[in-house]
Amino acid sequence: MTADPDTTLRADARRNRDQILAAARSIFAVSGAEVPMEEIARAAGVGVGTLYRRFPDRDALVRAVAMDNFERVLVEARAIAAEETSSWHALERLLRQSVALQLSVQLAMVSHRALVILKNDPEVRRLRDEILAVLDGFVAGAKAEGKLREDVGAGDIAILFATLLRQMRAKSPEVAEMAARRCVGIMIDGLSCRPGSELPGRPIMSGDLDPD
Repeated sequence: MTADPDTTLRADARRNRDQILAAARSIFAVSGAEVPMEEIARAAGVGVGTLYRRFPDRDALVRAVAMDNFERVLVEARAIAAEETSSWHALERLLRQSVALQLSVQLAMVSHRALVILKNDPEVRRLRDEILAVLDGFVAGAKAEGKLREDVGAGDIAILFATLLRQMRAKSPEVAEMAARRCVGIMIDGLSCRPGSELPGRPIMSGDLDPD
């Protein structure tokens, strides 16, 4: 049976889009959003014309990468919430898994241009708020379990993780990945409820974060 040409075309278009987003995500995380579009097309294995047909300008590509990142994190967070019976284990798993998936949630922190593009975008804000709502639940539950220290809030964790997700310079991708995993381990250890240094001020809550 011969494949439907329209179906094949749609599949090719989806594959091209996925390849472009994957390449852009990786390059943006390391070099920022100002990388030449030709470099992204080359990394994705598509022609420049194909890239521009899918994303007419850089702003459209940056927004698509950000939306894809947020959507993937939200799906992962909800799956973890459904599967884990312990909020502390859910929080720990979300932090570790997000690094494993290389989800640069805070793309806006990579460059000023990306920040301008994403500012006040209602869809980005909606996804961000939904992720923070899941995180709020993990934090409240982990505190109730006596596993998470009382003097931190979801905002503290979001800020720590956003900083962590910014790629550091390393001699190889393997070293960068190892460093990120080690940093997550250190962060989780610092979040656990055990005797330690008192933090200054008060816990930063998700509502304290600037939505823009």
